[in-house]
Amino acid sequence: MFFERSVGTKPCRTLKQVFQSVEEKSVDYGIVPAENSLEGSVNQTYDLLLETSLRICGEVKVRVIHCLLAIPGTKIENLRVVYSHPQALAQCAGFLEKLDVETIPAYDTAGSAKMLIEKQLLKAGAIASERAAELYGLEVLRKGIEDFSENFTRFFVLARTDALPTGKDKTSIVFATRHTPGSLCNALGQLALRQINLTKIESRPIRGTPWEYNFFVDFEGHQKDPMISEAINALKNSTTVLRILGSYPRAESSNGASTRN
Repeated sequence: MFFERSVGTKPCRTLKQVFQSVEEKSVDYGIVPAENSLEGSVNQTYDLLLETSLRICGEVKVRVIHCLLAIPGTKIENLRVVYSHPQALAQCAGFLEKLDVETIPAYDTAGSAKMLIEKQLLKAGAIASERAAELYGLEVLRKGIEDFSENFTRFFVLARTDALPTGKDKTSIVFATRHTPGSLCNALGQLALRQINLTKIESRPIRGTPWEYNFFVDFEGHQKDPMISEAINALKNSTTVLRILGSYPRAESSNGASTRN
């Protein structure tokens, strides 16, 4: 857990609002989903990282335990519809298919749980965390309904300043290369040459430039480490665009339940 439970929170309806809240200094930190071990990256988060000067100052990996929630007294066989975030619905597709209910996407998991109480939806359920059930006075009809138990979501912690080195860090960068043979290999070779271990690489289309791509890369080490600093300087000669998204402490997987996936 990156923060203590006592920390104040400000819920946001969209990922863009999370970024804006940190930029406008109405909150000190923002937490956004980056990728899920089953469904892959959250593309909107990576796109928004390019539109802001915010830094990634931390990461959290959360074991996703999805629960089917309903208003107390509701029987599972009486459910006609289930609400949740699209990724949560996808991660529980097998369970929902057997349940034979209509599924309706909502903007997040906790929000769908809150809606059940606010609108008193007696024949509806929501997929959310056990914590959401506690917060909104809902009953857990089934726990652990995700199709695969090895289901984790990685979250980024956003801030306006960089995190200091800890000795157990990662760095995230984004770059683009010339559209020529070997350009990507040459860029990544700067890291391989210095025995820097990559933990992720992914391409995203460059908006407004068809068939050109940005490459998002994570690797071990902090940008202030001498070898990492040397590699980043060398990368500038192998790329057309290079930006450091942040250096931050590596996260260990936890057994907590997610509230937004």
